[in-house]
Amino acid sequence: MRGRVITGASMVLVGVIWVGQGLGVLRGSSFMVDDTRWAVTGLVAIAFGAVVAFSGWRRQRPDRPDRPEG
Repeated sequence: MRGRVITGASMVLVGVIWVGQGLGVLRGSSFMVDDTRWAVTGLVAIAFGAVVAFSGWRRQRPDRPDRPEG
């Protein structure tokens, strides 16, 4: 499930860039600069990417019982 973690982390990174451009923090000659729609889209990408990465991370961990048997 390493692919989910990498995909989710990439989505979070792209989302951060979109938020920065949408809020005008990251300047450049892009149509995305100072357009709040991209900031909102970036927040959605961050949230979705975090869920994907977390689900992949949870699947990688070995199963451990909550209580010791005995």
